[in-house]
Amino acid sequence: MTEPRYQSFEEFWPYYVGEHRDPLNRALHYVGTSLAIGTVATAAITANPRWLLLTPIVGYGPAWIGHFLIEQNRPATFKYPLWSLRGDLRMLRYALAGKMAAEVERLYPSSPSELPEERKASTPASPKVEVHTNGAPAV
Repeated sequence: MTEPRYQSFEEFWPYYVGEHRDPLNRALHYVGTSLAIGTVATAAITANPRWLLLTPIVGYGPAWIGHFLIEQNRPATFKYPLWSLRGDLRMLRYALAGKMAAEVERLYPSSPSELPEERKASTPASPKVEVHTNGAPAV
């Protein structure tokens, strides 16, 4: 199954949120994004561009740990670098406002029947599996 090509950031956002469902992964992103903002600010304040060399390391390091070890998925940065950066900034903004957990639940509710209408059409249905009375899947 091929992944869709997103035409706008708003189309991309639900995918991005889906790749960041684990709160620990999101926390690592908040740390990385904050540290990256800090290195950019320090470079500007000190007029020392060498701080910018640290930006991708401190920004992506914690985030990629979250993806590879916690979510066990591939960072969206590899396919969508600019939209992923924008997603990181939006996710941090939502977290600081206390809204990110609610956004995850809105787009990926605990019960799939509660998915918003626009997500139902793009979410693949779970395959139907017949089960024998002993609990084993039918072949």
